[in-house]
Amino acid sequence: MRILVLIHEYPPVGGGGGRVAQDIAEGLTQRGHEIVIITSHFGDLPKDEFVDGIRIIRVPSLRKEAFRAGFPSMAAYLLSGFWAGFRLIGKWRPDAIHVHFAVPAGALAWALSKLKRIPYLLTAHLGDVPGGAPEKTGKWFRWIFPLSKPIWRDAAQVVAVSEFTRQLALKHYPVEISVIHNGVDLDALNPHPIQIQTTPRLIFAGRLMKQKNPLQIIRTLAKLQDLDWEFTFLGDGPLRSDLENEIARYQLEKRISLHGWVTPEEVIAEFAQSDILFMPSLSEGLPVVGVQALAMGLALVVSNIGGFVDLVNEGENGFLVDEPGKYEAHLRRLLLDAEELLAFRKASRKKAEEFSLENIITHYEETFLRREK
Repeated sequence: MRILVLIHEYPPVGGGGGRVAQDIAEGLTQRGHEIVIITSHFGDLPKDEFVDGIRIIRVPSLRKEAFRAGFPSMAAYLLSGFWAGFRLIGKWRPDAIHVHFAVPAGALAWALSKLKRIPYLLTAHLGDVPGGAPEKTGKWFRWIFPLSKPIWRDAAQVVAVSEFTRQLALKHYPVEISVIHNGVDLDALNPHPIQIQTTPRLIFAGRLMKQKNPLQIIRTLAKLQDLDWEFTFLGDGPLRSDLENEIARYQLEKRISLHGWVTPEEVIAEFAQSDILFMPSLSEGLPVVGVQALAMGLALVVSNIGGFVDLVNEGENGFLVDEPGKYEAHLRRLLLDAEELLAFRKASRKKAEEFSLENIITHYEETFLRREK
């Protein structure tokens, strides 16, 4: 099949959604499908290139930061992406369109589908759904919501990345929605052997923004200063200066490091030297870093929300936390008991088998082929 992928952010730009798109595209390419991706241009990245057999077309946008897409950059992507897609389809007739995110790329898929009569599959992430990530999209949905309904209604198939995202979407969009989780390559992400670090190491990976609640991490760790540990932040964002101030306030500069924006490969390398993923997010779909943490055998101490529920077997490989005050108790328990921490880590690796990328690619391939028939 020939599949046109539409997404406004694609590695090395953007967050977990772009990495999901990359994994799926690479997996389908390895199975003989032909993939072209239209995404946003940023910095000095090539405007048209082939990477691992995939053609990546980066169209002009107003994007100013790798980790964040503002409304102007999304609008610019839609305008330039439409003309690039229109011209491409005329020369290279795809069998289907795969669009990630109903907003903004869903509008582009909808328009091209109507004009060129090509069906599209929509993969919906949490931020696509009203109420899913209110701190990011709450204001937008006040006026975007009515415009988004045709995008969901006219898709040949809608896929949600977690059951939580599916259930939330069904409250707003009465369409058939299936669930295909984000996946990981269990062979490539192999932590063998799993062993506890000499100094237990906790880690966070994601954008430093309100949705991820990074300031809660500092406030929790400040209560654990009597224990032996070190912590690493991977990522960047608008709350970085606030984090630096909070770290200084509690005099934790020697125990907490801020690595800034890192590549996906660097994330995995850091996970390989860590023991616990600590993410007190306020909203999540199915975070890619969470699935990667499972594969790398990390215990999870995370908020009891969204897709995290799919990743944790309570009391076996991690803890789902409802109240901010309870993070300290769960972390203290794991930091004080090396044997239990090791057992949790091994249980995470076992849990990761449910998210095998090979199985995920098979689900997407079957969905595309079924729709082609």
